[in-house]
Amino acid sequence: MRFISVDFEVFGKVQGVFFRKNTQEKALKIGIVGWVKNTLLSTVIGQIQGKEPEIRVMQEWLRHEGSPGSKIEKTEFKNEKFIDKLEFKSFDLIRGR
Repeated sequence: MRFISVDFEVFGKVQGVFFRKNTQEKALKIGIVGWVKNTLLSTVIGQIQGKEPEIRVMQEWLRHEGSPGSKIEKTEFKNEKFIDKLEFKSFDLIRGR
């Protein structure tokens, strides 16, 4: 089975609104792995990996929904590629910026 890996960056009001925690909860709920962290530019970045249908669901969530209280202006996805195995065991919150 092939998996998809894709990097993301979310712009808008996405810090101080539990965006990372909600991203982790959504990822675990739909069964994908990866990580998420805040940046010094007040954005949120991360990487998601999983089966294509679940990745597409997560991309839509990152593009349009986010956490309650967040205001997503735009979301960029980069470096999408097929991978043979998942590189992470879970979905981690990374502290720091």
